[in-house]
Amino acid sequence: MAYDEGLAERLREYFQDRSDVEIKKMFGGLCFMVSNHMCCGIVGDTLMARVGPDNYEKCLRKKHAKEMDFTGKAMRGMVYVSPKGIESDTELSDWVRTCELFVKSLPPKK
Repeated sequence: MAYDEGLAERLREYFQDRSDVEIKKMFGGLCFMVSNHMCCGIVGDTLMARVGPDNYEKCLRKKHAKEMDFTGKAMRGMVYVSPKGIESDTELSDWVRTCELFVKSLPPKK
């Protein structure tokens, strides 16, 4: 599956000055790892956002967000955000910041 190159570029720009970010091919798209933790990614033209279990229900109530059901079963703590929900850089940044806050709460990985 191909992924949205424009969205990939926007995410690369968002993380451009970070030494703790690694980009990996995953899920048929791209995954942005922060401090070795999956933070967010792209599947097709959709943002895959790791918002965490505490923010999950709140994020699902946001317009253009839905359960991430990549495996056929909803993955609690992960949501998909449709292209309409990340049209502006502010919208994309808000989602990525939510992901970063969750990832920062996780214990360090070796």
